[in-house]
Amino acid sequence: MEIIEQVKKDLPSDSMISEVCFEGSDIVLYTKNKDMFKSDGSFIKKIVKKLKKRIELRPDPSIRKDLEEAKKIIEENVPEEAGIEEITFQPGFGKVIIEALKPGLVIGKRGTTLDKIKKETMWKPQVKIAPAISSDIVDTVRKVLYQESEWRKDFLNDIGERIHSKEVEEVDWARLSCLGGCREVGRSSFVLQTPDSRIMIDCGIKPGNKHEYPYLQIPEGEIKSLDAVVVSHPHLDHIGFVPYLYEYGYEGPLYLTFAARDLMVLLCLDYLDVAKREGNEVPYSSQSIEKAVKHSIAMEYDQVCDITPDVGLTFQNAGHILGSALAHFHVGEGDHNLVYTGDYNFGESKLFNKASTKFQRIETLVTESTYGENDATQPSRKDAEKNLLKYVKKTIDRGGKVLIPSFAVGRAQDIMCILDEASRENGLDVPVYLEGMMWDATAIHTTYPEDLNEKLQHQIFHKDHNPFTSDIFHRVGSRDERNEIINSPDPAIVMSTSGMLTGGPVMEYLKEFAPDDENTLIFVGYQAEGTMGRRIQKGWDEIPVKKDGKRKVVELNMDVETVDGLSGHSDRNQLINFVNSLKSKPNKILTVHGDENSCIQLARTLHNIFNRETIPIKNLETTRLK
Repeated sequence: MEIIEQVKKDLPSDSMISEVCFEGSDIVLYTKNKDMFKSDGSFIKKIVKKLKKRIELRPDPSIRKDLEEAKKIIEENVPEEAGIEEITFQPGFGKVIIEALKPGLVIGKRGTTLDKIKKETMWKPQVKIAPAISSDIVDTVRKVLYQESEWRKDFLNDIGERIHSKEVEEVDWARLSCLGGCREVGRSSFVLQTPDSRIMIDCGIKPGNKHEYPYLQIPEGEIKSLDAVVVSHPHLDHIGFVPYLYEYGYEGPLYLTFAARDLMVLLCLDYLDVAKREGNEVPYSSQSIEKAVKHSIAMEYDQVCDITPDVGLTFQNAGHILGSALAHFHVGEGDHNLVYTGDYNFGESKLFNKASTKFQRIETLVTESTYGENDATQPSRKDAEKNLLKYVKKTIDRGGKVLIPSFAVGRAQDIMCILDEASRENGLDVPVYLEGMMWDATAIHTTYPEDLNEKLQHQIFHKDHNPFTSDIFHRVGSRDERNEIINSPDPAIVMSTSGMLTGGPVMEYLKEFAPDDENTLIFVGYQAEGTMGRRIQKGWDEIPVKKDGKRKVVELNMDVETVDGLSGHSDRNQLINFVNSLKSKPNKILTVHGDENSCIQLARTLHNIFNRETIPIKNLETTRLK
């Protein structure tokens, strides 16, 4: 490869580089020169400046300490109070990952401890905060990546060779095809094409009585012709069909954030489990989820990464759920810039900063329109939190129980932060029980505290308080524990899936809590038409349930409240403010991910305000970008 030869040409004569290879779009050098590795090679900065590529220096296997000796050195150098939880070696990449409860103590003052570990072990160390709650999902993902490290090294090198297979020239054309998620919510999927690239953006499902999938049967959706798949965030309507691609022939890379990768595994496995229990069609196997992990290339926010010969990618925080990202596609050498928002929140929440607007140039914006209708505004965040706590306190004071149906990812953790703050500052003294997937999803949140907002990071890293491990929260691990909560006379809060009362453990609590007028049901999320949640919101006072193996009707005497304003989506005003806050106003705006009225009305409004071409595009349509 020309760029590899250029790197070799610029290497010092004593560098003793044994291997130069690609790792995706990055270039990695392996050296046998111990002094060169210890100093990190100042020569690399010169090559990076010249080639404008990310280059990393790593130790050749011949100079590394063996695993047991290296582990012993790490343990001897790191103070016990650092709380090392895990030391994981990646021989294929010359790296050692050190997970600790207090990572700052592993790094040491001005990085002295970490530097000493590097020089004495001759491994490249990375430090991560150990999850406050252990997660089987995170452990499984890391095990897969560890076991496949040698395979992944070859895979990433092949990807790099493809990316650097030709010099970038001016891109004559680019277009975007819509395979799902247009004038509807669900099965989001798009294909970005250039002369040298075919990139799928999201590949979700549309949950419901009859699951609907993206239009992969059209030419643009040809699975084996895809060069890359990019995922904005791990909700099923954006990621739920990704494993299907690997089930039926896709062998390329999957780009997403680290947290999105882990949550994808959690949600897709649960999707398969629910489908099997309900006797529905299972579109792919669990092995294809594992295959997606093997092919994943996880990225940090702000990291610039070439993903094909003529397209680069940068993720920015979307403020929607953990690991959600605005995807910025750089086509050619500044020929065109496309920003695909996925779902985003342009308002502060207890968990995340609002969506980023750090884009120097945008020619095309593809924005969600969930709340794009003219009257789709939400109460302020402050009022929403106040209302939630008002209903909770009222119920607890009269000795009742609160039932909060919630989505396991995002909304549940947001509510947890609100309740934790109320416990610490306002004396809310009542147990909060977590059901369903919530505990597993919360564990993944504790794995990536760096993705949370500054206030939470400050609490976790500097105040030694993690809201997710507060004493008020309790995991429900069995049916017996569930029955104890139901039969207990004491006040309590129960948070459970599903968020729309379409099934799951929440229904067990509902049928037992419903007859008692001291209890309260609080909706904190959108209730879709046709769901039990929406029916109750409309005034149903009798609900059909299965009890003792028989269908029965239970009277709904408990209070029913709805708290608006806690959504992870932007409301109409925030959607408009997001566009207004962009430094570079796009020439073309496509409105997607909303029902027909939402997409049309938002497109009309954005056209009137910003005088730009706006298109409420439909499924199966293609628009030329350049």
